[in-house]
Amino acid sequence: MTADILWEASEQEKQSSHLYAFIQWLQMKKGLSFSDYPSLFQWSIDDVALFWRYFVEFANLFSFPEGKPVLSLTGDDFIGAKWFEGVSLNYAEAIFKNENNQFPAIVFAEESHNQVVEISWHQMYQQVASLAAWMKTHGLQKGDRVVSVLPNIPENVVAFLATQSIGAVWSSCSPDFGNDAIVQRFAQIEPVLLFATNRTVYNGKSFDKAEQIEHLCNAISSIKHTVILNKGEQELSALGYHDWNDIMQVDGGKIIFEQLAFDHPLWVLYSSGTTGMPKAITHGVGGNLIEHIKVMLLHWDVKRGERFFWYSTTGWMMWNFSISSLLVGATLVIYDGAPSYPNTDRIWTLAAEINIHHVGVGAAYLIHCQKSGLHYNANHFPSLKTIGSTGSPLTADAFTWVYEHVKSDVWLISLSGGTDVCSGFVGCSIMLPVVKGEIQCRLLGCDLDAIDDEGRSIQDELGEMVIKQPMPSMPIYFWNDEGNKKYRASYFQKYQGLWWHGDFITLTKRGSVIISGRSDATLNRDGVRIGTAEIYRVLDSFSFVADSLVVCIEKTDGSFFMPLFVKLENGSILTDELQKEIKLKLRKDCSPRHVPDAIYAVSDIPYTISGKKMEIPVKRILLGTAASKTSSLDSVKNPSALLAFEEFVF
Repeated sequence: MTADILWEASEQEKQSSHLYAFIQWLQMKKGLSFSDYPSLFQWSIDDVALFWRYFVEFANLFSFPEGKPVLSLTGDDFIGAKWFEGVSLNYAEAIFKNENNQFPAIVFAEESHNQVVEISWHQMYQQVASLAAWMKTHGLQKGDRVVSVLPNIPENVVAFLATQSIGAVWSSCSPDFGNDAIVQRFAQIEPVLLFATNRTVYNGKSFDKAEQIEHLCNAISSIKHTVILNKGEQELSALGYHDWNDIMQVDGGKIIFEQLAFDHPLWVLYSSGTTGMPKAITHGVGGNLIEHIKVMLLHWDVKRGERFFWYSTTGWMMWNFSISSLLVGATLVIYDGAPSYPNTDRIWTLAAEINIHHVGVGAAYLIHCQKSGLHYNANHFPSLKTIGSTGSPLTADAFTWVYEHVKSDVWLISLSGGTDVCSGFVGCSIMLPVVKGEIQCRLLGCDLDAIDDEGRSIQDELGEMVIKQPMPSMPIYFWNDEGNKKYRASYFQKYQGLWWHGDFITLTKRGSVIISGRSDATLNRDGVRIGTAEIYRVLDSFSFVADSLVVCIEKTDGSFFMPLFVKLENGSILTDELQKEIKLKLRKDCSPRHVPDAIYAVSDIPYTISGKKMEIPVKRILLGTAASKTSSLDSVKNPSALLAFEEFVF
């Protein structure tokens, strides 16, 4: 079958890219010659340690002795892997090496104001210096944990940079998390300092957060200091809190960046918490630093001064990842508010108004824009170079919509990774074409494969996604995980010596990747595995379907029952005719096995707070488990949607 190519970079674009410069550097400095991306990728996994050694040298990140091993393994899996032992560095210091007067460090917009604010590198430095000095004065030191429930505002970036500058460990949750969900996460790491605000605005509504702050301070006994960004009328000192604005008056002087071991903890991220207590996934400073710069330079081709924006809350790893744009001297664009308020096109309006070069969103938002019929003329986004998509598989129709209705010469970057590595496994290369419905490639240094049930590598077939060699940005450990039991159970229990990620993928012979959803949510009908994403792609093509969820239940008699649940667009009714239309298209576009046994209309589809469709909890509910036993309801974005499935009996 001929690939449906939607975009290819020009020769000029390729030859002006960071990736091309890296290939030329390898040839001139190391005598290595690569004619294309596939040959470069193969070398990067054939000798992973040498790839990282040469990349660090190319990017001038730090020096490392020639004869010393880059990677040391201590066991039969990747846990305990040691990278660049003996190196000391600081993530915040690496960011401030890009300080300049030509471009702003941050451009900030929010839904409650029309004004866009630019923050210079000098202003950001002064704010970080003030906060770091205050933190030291109040006893904060290397290794202490600092947590935040601030929204996506510049102060959150400053708080992270100050935390990292002194060697403390960062962690954040979005203020829209439930109180218990935040406590479940933060209490595990025993934070000393909390950042919060007493008022947030989202989707046109104002939310008082005073009760949340009080709850967190009472529930997490380790918190000694609380800094509030005061947007209310409270007298903070009377409540025992510190005022952010007062701290900003401190003369911080010159920042003394704490030099940290390569595997010193940088930040703690959390699993979704739908199968028990959220796991506190801890990442190292050095591993994330070199991985993030690799992606920004060699894959995304982000240039100094370009404006990089990824719509995210502060509880999603894409917030952490977007910070890395500062590592390559780009301008970080952040937005506080709902992506579709006051209109569906809010993100696109922002992109055009402030000339953003790189826009990233969740795949669900792109599909929503497609279904809303948004359309722009050819010259609407003169600066826009890339559109990024992640969070869930992007449908082929959404690919087409981007090129037909947003910008015909944009580079559409579909990527997939996760909280587990705070980066991507698969994504983009400027040397390769964009093919409809496919992710361009595996990322350099990521030895990813698709395997069948016998553990054999397969191509052009659905298989389990595994990683065969360590990556620097894999977790250094889970916090308070004695003997790495949770860590090992999460990734290494299914396949000996291989990282099992739980995604169901196809690697094509052309080197591209198609993700078909979570393999632990795979539909097993009479022994044939079906990825849920295959069904969602078809459902997304119907204008009357707003969202959908499908599971397959193995019954006690050995038979299978596969119900499909659909959330309909306003005014639509699930008639027999619409059900017939859905089934016919699934049969035609996929196979008879993809046709559900029954279709039910529901008022909403349940998602985790981090935006993951809750297929496994729904399946467990349909098998008789109470909703509260399948998930912490504080981890659910819309708990009533999950609870509603208790009404179904099969």
